[in-house]
Amino acid sequence: MNKENTMLLKQLASHVLSDDLPRSRLLTVLLLAVLAYLLMAPFVLPGARSLNVAITICVFLVLVGSFDLLLGYSGMVSFAHAMFYGIGAYGVAIGLNKWGTTWSSILLGTLAAMAVSTVLSVLMALISLRVKAIFYTMTTLAVASAFGALVMRLNSLTGGDDGRNFGVPEVLTPGFELFEDEVFGIVISGKVLTYYLVLVCAVALFLLMLRIVNSRFGRVLEAIRENEFRADAIGYRTLYYKLAVNTVAALIATAAGVLMALWLRYVGPQTTVGFNVMLNILLMAVLGGLGTVYGAVLGVVVFTVAENYLQLLLQKISAATSGVPVVEHLLQPDRWLLWFGLVFVLAVYFFPTGIVGNLRERASRQR
Repeated sequence: MNKENTMLLKQLASHVLSDDLPRSRLLTVLLLAVLAYLLMAPFVLPGARSLNVAITICVFLVLVGSFDLLLGYSGMVSFAHAMFYGIGAYGVAIGLNKWGTTWSSILLGTLAAMAVSTVLSVLMALISLRVKAIFYTMTTLAVASAFGALVMRLNSLTGGDDGRNFGVPEVLTPGFELFEDEVFGIVISGKVLTYYLVLVCAVALFLLMLRIVNSRFGRVLEAIRENEFRADAIGYRTLYYKLAVNTVAALIATAAGVLMALWLRYVGPQTTVGFNVMLNILLMAVLGGLGTVYGAVLGVVVFTVAENYLQLLLQKISAATSGVPVVEHLLQPDRWLLWFGLVFVLAVYFFPTGIVGNLRERASRQR
């Protein structure tokens, strides 16, 4: 009976994950640990910092995963991915400001953002994908820079450099309480409900991306990445496939922007369309491993935890080594990015296929 249950559970997991199992015991354990942490975060670590870390992981695993659809599976380098993320955030923010704090305003703002992202992604693809890939990369960089400048200029609509605060439906506000009594020691407030709304949407989008890359469409994308000329010679219309994945990735990034905006109830250029956001996306994708959606999860977790807690660790080490001239200065908390950069370079050097790629290679050698 136990064996039958195990087989049934494995078949269910295989179906949910689109027959793309982790293929490594350690990777499976790490992914389950991340899922358990995200599910229990409001109850186990209810502090504001911990919840912000958890929500960042939820949103960015979607954002980085959609970027991997372009770079990891299709071989296209886009510097406009943060722009689509920003379009989603600004779309829902403007909708809630213009039409009131209702669910219909969220829906209209999201649909408007999706429409803008679709038009821009299609135009960029049609203009640049007919020629060499470098022109696509330069086009995305130019469009993203122009969009960032436009956001800064439209003060009345976007709030300019200061950004814009906005309200959300009452059920998503911190003051709303679902139950009068506490549940497992915490109040089920609107903030907790927002967290689980974002988590459910993030998991759904993650599973959608798994379905995409493991479909016939995903296999063609991999063929285009490996040898576009051969894929075209076989009979696949590679331009249409690249146009389609460009649009799908843009729409998923837009959805990620909507989710983050609902959590923050604020949108600004530095948190959405800034080049630092695009750089973070690229670092997370490479760190986790390109060409695997699971890489987005581990890359985001490692980067986000380092970004939020490495400074605290350095602060404690710096205090413990006070009085040691060179060490004290090297371990100052404001130098966390230096140490993280060093660790990142070493990780890429020793594990060129990323965390997930390395774990899968080790598992295959042990079989």
